[in-house]
Amino acid sequence: MRTRTYMAGMIGLMVNAVLFGVGAVTVLSVPALRAWAPYLIPAVVVVSLALTPIIAWRMAPMLRLRHAGRAKETADTR
Repeated sequence: MRTRTYMAGMIGLMVNAVLFGVGAVTVLSVPALRAWAPYLIPAVVVVSLALTPIIAWRMAPMLRLRHAGRAKETADTR
């Protein structure tokens, strides 16, 4: 498999946790949504699982070491 696939798999675990956490906290902290929690929490799970591969696949190339030099150059010029 390609490096991007491995990186996306590892990043996907963290992305899924963040997406689910944001969705669950939103549902449970808004009083109007708390009444619908038995229906919205499973929806948050499904949406987070559906969005995870897309976000992780786009993030993987940006986290490779070959981009570190460019990031350092742009940070020094600011």
